[in-house]
Amino acid sequence: MSQSVENIKPSYPLFRDQDYKDMLTNKKDNFEEKHPQELIDETFMWTTTVEYQELNFQREALTVNPAKACQPLGAVLCSLGFENTMPYVHGSQGCVAYFRTYFNRHFKEPISCVSDSMTEDAAVFGGQKNMFDGLENCKATYKPDMIAVSTTCMAEVIGDDLNAFIGNSRKEGHIPDDYPVPFAHTPSFVGSHTTGWDNMFEGIARYFTLNYMEDKEVGSNGKINIVPGFETYLGNFRVIKRMLNEMDVGFTMLSDPEEVLDTPADGKFRMYAGGTTMDEMKDAPNAHDTLFLQPWQSTKSLKFAKNTWQHSAPGEKDFKIPMGLDWTDAFLMKVSEISGQEIPESLAKERGRLVDMMTDSHAWLHGKRYALWGDPDFVMGMTKFLLELGCEPIHILANNANKRWKKAMEEILAENPYGANSEVHIGKDLWHMRSLVFTNKPDYMIGNSYGKFIQRDTLYKGEEFEVPLIRIGFPIFDRHHLHRATTLGYEGAMQILTTLVNTELEHLDNKTRGMQTTDYNYDLVR
Repeated sequence: MSQSVENIKPSYPLFRDQDYKDMLTNKKDNFEEKHPQELIDETFMWTTTVEYQELNFQREALTVNPAKACQPLGAVLCSLGFENTMPYVHGSQGCVAYFRTYFNRHFKEPISCVSDSMTEDAAVFGGQKNMFDGLENCKATYKPDMIAVSTTCMAEVIGDDLNAFIGNSRKEGHIPDDYPVPFAHTPSFVGSHTTGWDNMFEGIARYFTLNYMEDKEVGSNGKINIVPGFETYLGNFRVIKRMLNEMDVGFTMLSDPEEVLDTPADGKFRMYAGGTTMDEMKDAPNAHDTLFLQPWQSTKSLKFAKNTWQHSAPGEKDFKIPMGLDWTDAFLMKVSEISGQEIPESLAKERGRLVDMMTDSHAWLHGKRYALWGDPDFVMGMTKFLLELGCEPIHILANNANKRWKKAMEEILAENPYGANSEVHIGKDLWHMRSLVFTNKPDYMIGNSYGKFIQRDTLYKGEEFEVPLIRIGFPIFDRHHLHRATTLGYEGAMQILTTLVNTELEHLDNKTRGMQTTDYNYDLVR
């Protein structure tokens, strides 16, 4: 059963070797108390029925594959977007290992993040001593210019006061009085990763600007602030920067992890790379305005920009994520309105190319039915673009969305004939989505890697029931380099459109490969 040096196999096809097959069969038969296969198949088939779906949608005390992550994960991503900053999680070591691994698997990059390793004694007596040692060791060992502190469940359940703990750390001499340590309370048992990103950003903005507004003047630096939100497509940072540069608009990207999450392999390790500087954060109130690219997930930060910076900071009613044709138009026109700069011919040509692509692909995408899930702003933008393409988004799910978002989604769908058969679900998980794709089959699913379990279940029922997964979202663990792709702007729309139409054409090829039986599609000889 041992591997051979001359022929090392990965798990597949290694586990198809007869000795492994025998071992696994023995394990199931003698140690797992396995139910008869007939009962398993009978139960499986029942879970694909309308009867089971009705029961599934009634459950309240159980979440299965939730289509969201916890708050500190978002706080870590936000912190990584600032120059020479170390994300610091006040909580157990296992939590931070999870956050780092999650991002490692998605970005294929080393992720720097520390914890103060709270254990049982901290759960009883509080974690202040852990923070004393943790902040001092973090500063001495990793030499960041800033430490951004967030919390996990343990710290929040026992009620640790970050402001007091950090203040006491200064008094006790563990960190200098002027050393930047912004913080945010990010309890994992409420909200999601997008809430954590928002809380951390608001905490950093508050630290650098709340008590320093006397000499600030809106518009005095001639820039626009761009706040990306929980954004894991690095191409989106690049496309927004490119479009604004082509417009000759001054801007500051507030939280910019583009470089640290995509460092080159040139023999040099970069614990820190790029990012928004502290001076840029301090200068943010002097901008003309602040645009939150994902306003549905930026509640606290939006409120802070309005009330403290005195920016208009358009919210979800007035500003949408710049995905697809219409909302990219709206983004550029809003930038033009604020800055006074004209939209250049280069972007007008790019828009025209997108329209040409949409026309070219219309015959293949028209009427195709999709199920999709993800974060609220992403799902809303994707739904809008699908409608523009003449597609039908029939199952729309955002676990971490609210009732106002659902109402806004239903209004968007009501304005378009392709949204007539759509259903919007909030607070639901991917086990709910599994029921939906069995009882009302779409052509494709759009979502993160966890959707592959649904695809495999639909295939298990039979090839005619299979619903292929198109991987767009977060996290993407089982494909490489998609995190460098773009989903925003005209460029992002082109990439999404290319993925959708070529997935359909590949699916058509797969269905018409039978020699003299199904090979009716003669694209190569037309």
